[in-house]
Amino acid sequence: MSTTITTTPSSRAFISDNMAGASPQIAKAVAEAATGQVLPYGNDPFTAATRRRLSEIFERDVDVFIVSTGSAANGLSLAALTPPWGSVLSHPDSHINHDECGAPEFFTDGAKLVSVPGDDGKIDPDALPAAAGRRAGDVHSVQPSAVSISQATENGSVYTLEEIRRLSAIAKDAGLRVHMDGARFANALVHLGATLAEMTWKAGIDVLSFGATKNGAMTADAIVSFDPALATELALRAKRAGQLASKMRFHAAQIDAYLTDDLWLRNARQANAMATRLGDGLKAIPGTGLLAVPQANILFCRLPQHVTEGLLAEGYAFYHDRWEPGTVRFVTSFSHSAQDIDGLIDAVRRHTL
Repeated sequence: MSTTITTTPSSRAFISDNMAGASPQIAKAVAEAATGQVLPYGNDPFTAATRRRLSEIFERDVDVFIVSTGSAANGLSLAALTPPWGSVLSHPDSHINHDECGAPEFFTDGAKLVSVPGDDGKIDPDALPAAAGRRAGDVHSVQPSAVSISQATENGSVYTLEEIRRLSAIAKDAGLRVHMDGARFANALVHLGATLAEMTWKAGIDVLSFGATKNGAMTADAIVSFDPALATELALRAKRAGQLASKMRFHAAQIDAYLTDDLWLRNARQANAMATRLGDGLKAIPGTGLLAVPQANILFCRLPQHVTEGLLAEGYAFYHDRWEPGTVRFVTSFSHSAQDIDGLIDAVRRHTL
């Protein structure tokens, strides 16, 4: 009995960077890890190499916990920073607020998510102090415990280094810890041209969800902790959550290959460049309107309804009308080529005319 698998061609897939496959280097690394006998549960040479490599590129010793999803990375990170009676402050449009089915509340045993507004998907530093101190010490209320920053944001914007430092300083002054949701960490990093250290622990980040799946990996993300005091708790929480894989070598091989020869940075630059190319092309078409210049690999724009319908009829895949009528989102990935982007631009132009 045969099974027919329907896929969307890469040239027309813009729903999410999760639609992209894996980088060939990463697929090869997984295949090579499939031979031989090694110790289980992360006691293998692949995991050890990954931990060493991450410590090198972050310019300090870090604790690394490889997990299978970004939701697990976020939930476990926040659980280590937030008691059940605590609250996590984040932007209303953050991924932990909208797209994780209550996973942060689940992993933290009931901590509350509290929204702090701001433009462009970023927490407003002027609004954070009040939220960070709200009813602190009041036994009748959840206690502000952590701030979570999405880098890049769900809007495709990127926090500057100064913005991260300022938000972290406000949090620390109020006795709160700081988590960074780095599902698109590489895309933000190459946009800023910063070092990993500058965008994380040097800016006040305590724990990072280090995303790889959206940028070329297959089934692996990681928690990177800059606080040694959290290591034991994170290890136990990862095991309790079913995130300590028995054959961890397959996850670790992905991260190791991802970091080798700057593959992760090259992939992110390609994804970002394709979003910029798309934005430049759309700006030149009458009747379309960018909602913001893309800083990472996410682009929001407005299209007439007949243009959206025409693109969908041609087999293009993208989110539309989830926010406001006429608003669409295109997400580019490392697998998109300039030819793919130019094809989408030409299709928009044809349907506009």
